[in-house]
Amino acid sequence: MRRAALAALLSHWRRQPLQLFTLLAGLALATALWSAVQAINGEARRSYDSAAATLGISGYASLTDPAGPIPIATYAALRRGGWTVTPVVEGRVLRGEIRLNVVGVEPLTAPDGLLPVGLGSETGAAPLDVLRPPGLGFVAPETADDLAGIADLPRLITDPAIPPGRMFTDVGTADALLGKAGTIDRLLILPDQPANRPPLETLAPGLTEVPPQDQGDIARLTDSFHLNLTAFGLLSFAVGLFIVHGAIGLAFEQRRPMFRTLRALGLPARTLLGLLLGEVMLLALLAGGIGIGLGYLIAGALLPDVAATLRGLYGAQVRGVLAFDPLWALAGLGIAQLGALIAAAHGLETVRRMPLLASAQPRAWATVSARALRRQALAGAALVAAGVAVALLADGLIAGFALLGGLLLGAALILPRLLAAALGLGARLARGPLAQWFWADTRQQLPGLSLALMSLMLALATNIGVSTMVSSFRLTFTGWLDQRLVSDLYVTARSEEDARALRAWLAPRSDAVLPIWKVDTPLQGAPGEVYGIVDHRVYRDLWPLLNATPDTWPAVYENRGALVNEQLARREDLSPGDTLSLGGGWEMPVAGVYSDYGNPIGQAVVGLPALLDRHPDVSKLRYGILTSDPTTLRRALVEDYGLPEANLIDHGRLKATSLQIFERTFTVTGALNVLTLSVAGFAILTALLTLSTMRLPQLAPIWALGLTRRRLARLEILRTLALAALTFVVALPVGLLLAWCLLAVVNVEAFGWRLPMFVFPLQWAALLGLSLVAAAIAAALPTRKLASTAPSQFLKVFADER
Repeated sequence: MRRAALAALLSHWRRQPLQLFTLLAGLALATALWSAVQAINGEARRSYDSAAATLGISGYASLTDPAGPIPIATYAALRRGGWTVTPVVEGRVLRGEIRLNVVGVEPLTAPDGLLPVGLGSETGAAPLDVLRPPGLGFVAPETADDLAGIADLPRLITDPAIPPGRMFTDVGTADALLGKAGTIDRLLILPDQPANRPPLETLAPGLTEVPPQDQGDIARLTDSFHLNLTAFGLLSFAVGLFIVHGAIGLAFEQRRPMFRTLRALGLPARTLLGLLLGEVMLLALLAGGIGIGLGYLIAGALLPDVAATLRGLYGAQVRGVLAFDPLWALAGLGIAQLGALIAAAHGLETVRRMPLLASAQPRAWATVSARALRRQALAGAALVAAGVAVALLADGLIAGFALLGGLLLGAALILPRLLAAALGLGARLARGPLAQWFWADTRQQLPGLSLALMSLMLALATNIGVSTMVSSFRLTFTGWLDQRLVSDLYVTARSEEDARALRAWLAPRSDAVLPIWKVDTPLQGAPGEVYGIVDHRVYRDLWPLLNATPDTWPAVYENRGALVNEQLARREDLSPGDTLSLGGGWEMPVAGVYSDYGNPIGQAVVGLPALLDRHPDVSKLRYGILTSDPTTLRRALVEDYGLPEANLIDHGRLKATSLQIFERTFTVTGALNVLTLSVAGFAILTALLTLSTMRLPQLAPIWALGLTRRRLARLEILRTLALAALTFVVALPVGLLLAWCLLAVVNVEAFGWRLPMFVFPLQWAALLGLSLVAAAIAAALPTRKLASTAPSQFLKVFADER
């Protein structure tokens, strides 16, 4: 009997192919967006792991000199004294349009874990080949393509395990590329040191031992970004589940007579529930497989922009090519099964509690009484209150997302009650029988459309919130760039000797030459950067300070204080007057806090004399130039002085490049917004198509009273547009609250800076138009079907017993 019962249950889908398509498409779309996000996150984390495993320098304790590079003589003294250490030379070099991170190791003393994977493999590169001129450089395949044709480089060997934008080589080749003049940046302390080695204070008293660091720094730093993506994926999945819940609920309602008949024929309730559960799982498996394929395509299209985002915001190198991973595919199938179970839970519970001789008359799909609407609205208010309570009582990114989740889901549950109240007001204000029928009938259709309208509200609120955040960021970022890019030209010398000659050449030909010198040093015990600036009015006039005192600039120029960026100030709770540790026992009071959007690490600014006093060997290659005629000076630098074009960049080009990185940074969020809104539009379409099969008995009396089929179709479109417009009215304040949460809570926790909030009414108008267009398109097919319905179909309504 089980086989016959299963055949009877499955026959419903053959008779209702549209419902089957709705169910499969809704679950497939939900799974696709969720799987795409998981695939992107998985690829990024694989890149982090690859970067950490390729050269695990941070996993070793090291020796550094707070005063600057380590001489080779110090290294030799430590080796002769029994210390097993290995040198590392590292830095950045500009080659063509590529800024290359160069890491040099000593292949004869470095442990295997520090050597590139390609060394000694089928590439034909033996360890001693590294030492033969012109040396070897190990780079990622895409980096090798970017460096093709550049002459002054070692022989390149591609290694897919190396992060893009990085080159591994030996210390001699790295020294030549970086112009280090035979010095070492740090010495790694290898495990299993001799027990009788002399103390460090005896052999090299100027060196400081730095303990090993966790290799997951980049992964932890980017956790906030991946959590943002995961939240988008969950939101898209939730919107898709509204479609699935509606389709499964309708199928259960339409098969109530079949359930009664099967029970009356002797099929146990437990067996019926098992067959229904198996049916749901089978459909979920099919939809999940389709969704994983779609998710792979979506992730492949979005990954290059995500890689640009991670490079721009965090400096993390992620490949732009997606590899198929069975783990996220299995996770996608699992989430599809879980989503289908959640969507079918109410229907299954209804079947379990249905009496044997329950009425077989089909009732309206998902009929919701006024009391049920009130209960749902109260549940929504409780969710909003819970989200606010979590945000007030807890800190961190999870609390911020709890606030967002409570706000969005609570508003979605409250929406039907608000729409019912608005439609009731419209009915009371209506004049004439047709208008009164229109509002009353629209209110009657609200239960069947509530799930689709809730998904539309979620999509609209998310779109408003994210677009407001991005546009506020764009407006603030553009103004901030004008403040931070104070120079007209930016130049990079080819060497320290060339830098001295360049300064002398520029002095009579420019208004000012501003050094851009910095050292990498711990700030409050965490990785950071310290810049030195000269006393010039351009900093006083333009530097974007968030927290300052009248004594801020005199304190910096007189070496009595330091500026810190907003990220460091928020992370360490610093304000003017607090003490800042700049590494190596160097401490200064905080003189002010400045905005520093896009920087993933802490940063400090001190007077240039203070920086040179502590770090006399700081790299002196970069300068900002103030001039009244940047075009002429740029041409002279290239043609007269002989500076390569790649070593020169002007204010406008740098700003354009920064804005281009900014736009790519938020492409992925914009794409997910569009996809979520598309899913919501599809939810409206499926709900209208489903209701159109049940609307004929309600429309036949109106047709019989004289309304033409064409006019009825126009009223149906108007009904859909009215509901979409009312939904937008509710979504607007919810979206603005979402934007505030993103800017004031989530953004601070995720990136370390807070942005002012701006409003953009033109964007709202455009989004309202887009939502009305989506609603009109969704209503086009069912209304066309209504307009072409034969009069005999309307007449049959009166012939049937109802």
